[in-house]
Amino acid sequence: MHDLVDTAWLAAHLGDANLVVADIRWQHGQPDFGREAFEAGRIPGAVRLSLDTDLSDLRDLSRGRHPLPDPRQLVAALARAGIGDGTHVVAYDDAAGAVAVRLWWLLRWLGLRGFGFVLDGGIAKWFAERRTVESGPAPAPAPHPRPLAPRVRDELTVSRADVSRAEALGLVLLDARAPERYRGEIEPIDARAGHIPGAVNAPFTNNLTGDASPVYRSPEELRAGFARLGVEPGDGPRVVCTCGSGVTACHDLLALELAGIRGARLYPGSWSEWIANQGSA
Repeated sequence: MHDLVDTAWLAAHLGDANLVVADIRWQHGQPDFGREAFEAGRIPGAVRLSLDTDLSDLRDLSRGRHPLPDPRQLVAALARAGIGDGTHVVAYDDAAGAVAVRLWWLLRWLGLRGFGFVLDGGIAKWFAERRTVESGPAPAPAPHPRPLAPRVRDELTVSRADVSRAEALGLVLLDARAPERYRGEIEPIDARAGHIPGAVNAPFTNNLTGDASPVYRSPEELRAGFARLGVEPGDGPRVVCTCGSGVTACHDLLALELAGIRGARLYPGSWSEWIANQGSA
């Protein structure tokens, strides 16, 4: 297994005792969307995790729209979903991985590299291939008796203070938002439009190929795309990925890993924290 798995692999391994499939569908401003989508049709045996309540801590929005969760609360939420010591997790969404990658990255942040994976193409590809689905309310998953033991890797993140000194520190800021949001032409979510000074636009959609059910590009294509932005293998530790709230930035982080550009970091608060703390575009 690598950071990505495809639908054929998942279909062949559904029901494995040590595998948990996590549905992380979400839409901004629609708190019931994930549950409703889950009940309308899901991969058999999947459990549901909420970006807002399980994978974020929304009590302090000065840290951005999706602040990182407390590691202990995250581990507890995962255990309630049946995820613990000895399991592997495949996360999926209906947004080409743009939300599912949050769980992939959080597991790495907890010190569990090689534990979490993303379903390439997500449920859109699963549906398109007419694979088996379940619907209706799901029974509560059996809690895992051995919760994960986190070893938080703070070195995978950078602070707002570091981002404000990006040029002096030699950091390359990659902004995963759509070009029109990066340019400040529109801003449908946050209070101000624009981007962090010095950031380069690296839309997460550039990591994808295909229309109806996009999948990640090949490592060679991803490497070439980052090279056009001035990022080469070996540059990983200098690269910091951002977006609106630290979620879709993880899509770029996964793409960098697939491209062989290791060690890039996340600015968790991203644009929403930057402007909440009076940063300027």
